[in-house]
This record gives sequence, structure tokens and C-alpha cells, in this order.
Amino acid sequence: MTEFEWNGYRVEVDEKATRDCYARAEPWGCECGHCRNFLALAGARRLPGEILDILDRLSIPPEKATYVCVLGYDESWREKGLLYQISWRMAGTIVDRPAGKDNGQEWGPLVKRPWGGMLLGHESFPVEPDFPMPHFDLDISLYLPWILDEPVEGPEEEET
Repeated sequence: MTEFEWNGYRVEVDEKATRDCYARAEPWGCECGHCRNFLALAGARRLPGEILDILDRLSIPPEKATYVCVLGYDESWREKGLLYQISWRMAGTIVDRPAGKDNGQEWGPLVKRPWGGMLLGHESFPVEPDFPMPHFDLDISLYLPWILDEPVEGPEEEET
């Protein structure tokens, strides 16, 4: 296990197990426009340098996220982008968390960064059945630009 400190989180990562899992993994597989936009940005390495440094150190290709979701956007999305939540799973344990309010029993506090925010915790959703235990998830939220040459999908309107 290798120890890292990321914005007040202290973790121990099994680098070999993590590297082996990502060597077998496919890129994020959703075909929706929002996810294809993320994949284009990740492939072009247009994510925050701080996150790319963490992923590179652990040989995790950014496009092999274990969770991608657009949380929302409003009429000013062209200026500020779409709000994404993105996660990558790592073999290892969280040793210590920064001070602050935890985000549920399994998640530490959100650490605000100039580009958005990050938190670490354990998501029970099975990403890969063979991902070694123990493991934790690096979760980030940030605004990303729309770079695809197609219209961005609008928010779904509920029928009344």
C-alpha cells in the first residue's frame, strides 16, 4: 500500500491492484450526449490538472471513470458549462478525512477546489464485480464545457 494525501484526505492505495483493474476496464460506456462529451474531454485531458495528476500517478486513464452523471445545468450553461459528477474507484482505504461535515455515513466532507469539489468515500454500487476489497471512490463535481458538434440535450420537462 502506498500512502497519499489529497486535500486533507489521507489514503492508502494498493497501486498494483488498482492498475490491474483499470488495465482490464473499458472506458465509460454510456452513449448519451453528456457522457460522450465527458469522454471527449477526458480523452483530450481537459480535466483539472490536480485530478489528472492523481489519476496518472495510479495509471488510471481519465476516460475509464466508474461513474459519470450530469447533475444539471441552466440557461447560462454556455458560459459556465454543465455540472458533472465523476468518480474513479481505487483499491485501498481512507485513513483520515479532513475536518468538515461528512456527506453521509460512507462519505467524507466535500473539499472545495478552484475547479469544483472533491470527496472520497465508499459507493456500494458495484462498478466491477472483481474490484478488490477494500476500495473507495474519488468523486469530483465540476462544470465542464460542451465540446461536441451537436446540440446539448435540454432538461427533460415533466408532464403535468
